[in-house]
Parts: sequence; structure tokens; C-alpha cells
Amino acid sequence: MSSTAPYLNGTRPTIPDVPATKVHLVRHGEVENPHHVVYADLPGYGLSRLGQAQATATGLRLADHDVSRVVSSPLLRARQTAAAIADKHGTAITIEGGLTEWEGGVRWAGVRWEDLDTVFPGELTEYLETPLELDLGAETIQECGARLARTVNAMAESIASGELVFVSHQDTVHAGYLHLTGQLPATAGFRYHDGKPTHASVITLEPDGETWRRVGYWEPDQGEAFPPLD
Repeated sequence: MSSTAPYLNGTRPTIPDVPATKVHLVRHGEVENPHHVVYADLPGYGLSRLGQAQATATGLRLADHDVSRVVSSPLLRARQTAAAIADKHGTAITIEGGLTEWEGGVRWAGVRWEDLDTVFPGELTEYLETPLELDLGAETIQECGARLARTVNAMAESIASGELVFVSHQDTVHAGYLHLTGQLPATAGFRYHDGKPTHASVITLEPDGETWRRVGYWEPDQGEAFPPLD
């Protein structure tokens, strides 16, 4: 990619001289949500039985890695997923507010996905079709990605060695990943939703000069998904 291409924050993202050998971005497992509500940052909403199995599988997937720290969003579903990973390494979870859910969707909290167009006409369509142009009066998708990127870079710079695991939410992980790797050009036709991480999936990054590069992706069994996933 050309270094002159437009990026999420207007310039090509850079990383510090980090000792971390790898960074793993993990989305939380499936949530117990029988009424299909947008749970956003609502309290509760822990993992479903499938979500617990997914988190366990992700923990096993990362068990042989030299993980120095497991960092989690403060929301329950992320903490439960992080606990399954941290347990394999005998370490405590670090809670980091910079990994929380995309703040733009908080206005939808508690509304059923099926009712979203009635309660907030046109907003779901905008989110699905032109998410990078969506402004709900709070954090944009771009700002959400920059937030995760700052958190990852700061934490990676602070450790002495080893690998880091960050457990967060779908839009936060996806936008942050695109920001960290410089893959989010602000050009017409860019399909933001393509390749979004599934439940308890792992995106693995390594330092690559002035940015990060993706070196792996893994996901556990997904079961039956309810679209659109949050």
C-alpha cells in the first residue's frame, strides 16, 4: 500500500519500538441474548453456553503462546472470555476502558435489532451501508479504531517481553485492527464490514517497521449467528 494513501487518522499509523513479539486481538464469545437486543454497554449480558465453549477453545488455542498479559474490556462478556484465556497462563486480567464497546451504538442499547429501524429510522441502514460516514453524536467508527490502537500501542510499549492478548468487541476490534495495520483508506467503495471478526476469534499481529502486520487469524465453531452481529 502506498504511504500516501489516506488512512483512518489522516496519516499512516506508526508504532513505538515495542518489545512485544505478538499481539492477539480477540472478540468476546457469543452472548446470551434471547431477545436480540442491542446490548451495547448495558450491564450483564454474559456468555451463552456456546460462548463459554468458544472462550475455552480460544484459551486452548493461545495456551502454548508466551502471553505476558491478558487485557480486557470492562464489559462482562469480554471479561468472561479473557478469564478463559488468562486461566491457561496463570495470570490475572488487566481491565482497560480503551477496549470497551463502540460508543456510537450506545444510543441503541436495549432496542431489539428487529425494531431498530422503527425506533431510530435509517440508522441501521447507514451503519450497514456507510458506517464510516455515520455520525450518531458520539464516537465514530474511526475514533473507536483509533482508541483501540492507542491502547494496544501503549500497552505493547510498556511490557518487557512476550505476547499480549486484548479482548474486546466486534467493531472495536475490527476498526482497531484496520487502524493498526493501515488498511482503512477513506476512499469511496471501501467495504468496512468485510472480514469482521467472529465470536472469540483471534487476529494475530506482529510489529512490521512503522506499523503492524497480520500474521494469523483463527476462529472457533460459530454455531448459528443472528445478523447483524455486534
